[in-house]
Amino acid sequence: MLRRTALAGALLIGVSIWQAPSAGAEYLTRPPLKDITHRYVGSAVTPAHLAERDYRAVLTREFDSVTPENEMKWGTLEATRGQYDWSGADELVRYAKQTRKTIRGHTLVWHSQLPSWVNDLPADELRSVLRQHITTVVSRFRGKVRAWDVVNEAFNEDGTRRDTVFQQKLGDGYIADAFRWARQADPSAKLYINDYNIEGVNPKSTATYELVRSLRQQGVPIDGVGIQAHLSLEYGFPSGYRDNLKRFGALRLDIAITEADVRMPLPADTAKLTTQAQYFKELWDGCHAARRCVEFTTWGFTDRHSWVPDVFPGEGDACLFDANMRPKPAYWAINS
Repeated sequence: MLRRTALAGALLIGVSIWQAPSAGAEYLTRPPLKDITHRYVGSAVTPAHLAERDYRAVLTREFDSVTPENEMKWGTLEATRGQYDWSGADELVRYAKQTRKTIRGHTLVWHSQLPSWVNDLPADELRSVLRQHITTVVSRFRGKVRAWDVVNEAFNEDGTRRDTVFQQKLGDGYIADAFRWARQADPSAKLYINDYNIEGVNPKSTATYELVRSLRQQGVPIDGVGIQAHLSLEYGFPSGYRDNLKRFGALRLDIAITEADVRMPLPADTAKLTTQAQYFKELWDGCHAARRCVEFTTWGFTDRHSWVPDVFPGEGDACLFDANMRPKPAYWAINS
């Protein structure tokens, strides 16, 4: 019989209980992921997919946090200077309120998906526009967004600063400024720096560690480090993952796994799915072994809508649920 809390959640959004084909009976006897941990458990979401009955049902049942895939990025919100499109972001906020979920805002400062007009600004104007953008976006969602990825992907693999328009024209100080402006706009939101390939101990994660340690010493209001955790079976599990979480935690910083998925060369087979399950479980268990790890979010939860095949041709099947919303071995590995 379905848990009473899950049933209530499904009735709240006005949909009938959806049952995963061929795995439904067993699946619905297990508690959802959000009920087996004291961490936030989230997924990236595209609001347009909420119209799909099975997608919405699984999302609502399993997770208590949502991250907009694109709807809070600069290129979506303010493609034309001074003209904001809040429609997608507002839809996700409404869904989160209706289903009692928290929101992770993603992302305020990022070199990608950035409107071309931003790149063309002179330095003094860019600083003013960056402050205005952060203030406008964070203020609009003040009290509604639990945490923000304030600065996203600021480092190269060798630990040097990424040569973005912000780094070029504003220098090293733009990161501290972004955090200060975000804090002013919403004093209650948790503020994170977020990056990929910083799961293990390596030059990039060490550069991130040194930066956040320095920012904390300067009194910059940074609350945590977001570790994306986009993994691949082709590269092995990151070395030193738990040690890395421990050293960030020792700085009295919160840690969040923010974009987890584990891609594989297609087609999938039993061996690949088994290894994928092991990777997910190590990510999950490592987070739970770290006292300051407060969140485990995946970048989407179903292979139906994964970003991976479009970016990594020949790879995919990176999520906890398959394209038909059936839970995969990776799901059972962490919900066991």
